[in-house]
Amino acid sequence: MITIEKNIALLPYNTFGMAQKASAFSAISQEEDLAELNDYPEYKQGILVWGGGSNFLLTADVKEWVIYNNIKGIRVIRDDTDDILIEAAAGEIWHDFVRYTVQAGFGGLENLSLIPGKVGASPVQNIGAYGAEVKDTLYSVKAWDLQENRFHTFSNADCQFGYRDSIFKNQYKGRFIITSVIFKLSKKPVVNIEYGGIRKELEGMGIEELSIKAVSDAVIQIRRSKLPDPAVVGNAGSFFKNPVISEDQFHQLKSHFSDMPFYEAGIGQYKIPAAWLIEQCGWKGYRDGQIGVHPRQALVLVNYGGGNGRKIYELSQKIITSVNEKFGILLEREVQVYGG
Repeated sequence: MITIEKNIALLPYNTFGMAQKASAFSAISQEEDLAELNDYPEYKQGILVWGGGSNFLLTADVKEWVIYNNIKGIRVIRDDTDDILIEAAAGEIWHDFVRYTVQAGFGGLENLSLIPGKVGASPVQNIGAYGAEVKDTLYSVKAWDLQENRFHTFSNADCQFGYRDSIFKNQYKGRFIITSVIFKLSKKPVVNIEYGGIRKELEGMGIEELSIKAVSDAVIQIRRSKLPDPAVVGNAGSFFKNPVISEDQFHQLKSHFSDMPFYEAGIGQYKIPAAWLIEQCGWKGYRDGQIGVHPRQALVLVNYGGGNGRKIYELSQKIITSVNEKFGILLEREVQVYGG
């Protein structure tokens, strides 16, 4: 039985701390409830699937029926000699799930520690950090089709993963409600410490024997040193994607900005840290009343309390314009904007 609440404030459900309301709101805790959705008149309003709210910027009240995905559960699907298939329900907190896998000794997700949000959002965004992405370990996705009223299973290839991208953000945006994700993790893990200062952090921690727990701990420390806690300062983590540019554009920019950091992103492509670009344009630490750019991480836009989502969106547009004017690079928002 689905319970519907009216005019619910979404402040507790988004890490940016925006106080917009949902005209209709329902928490779903079991897959069976999904088959009932189209029995309710609110279904005609359209549906907005909501997880941890860690990748949303609200600039207006939500007219759609908000379905808060709170389906829980973790279980082993298959246990082989070298690998294990483990299923996590969409409503599980992502970091709690990562911590569970690390403590169990299953490798593959340790570099993705402390990313906010829930499991169900991980394939939508193809979340990634410190040299790892969800696509590296994702085996399959189970999702409810709102058009055909049935479950569908997507393989890794079906998801059409890209950089912070998937089929769920494009062709199938708004059509599916992800209910669970299966990951293929290693029982004989090989750690990845070559990205984002992990090796240096491990040395500072005095770690001599590498393990997935040590890597996870290092990632957690790095993230906590660079990124504000959403419970203290409203934010949605990285607001922009790191842009990928062509080899020609890279060499042209490098000739003018010799200190520009970069990472190779495939043949003839280079990824440029968006934080560096934003900082070069003077935005790091910028503040306008209750909103601004975090003083320790230029990639993070913040709400210091009582901030306005529309103003944060306008600030993001100013940043995009200034970076484009200075570098000829058009930044793309990683955060989804509602009412934009």
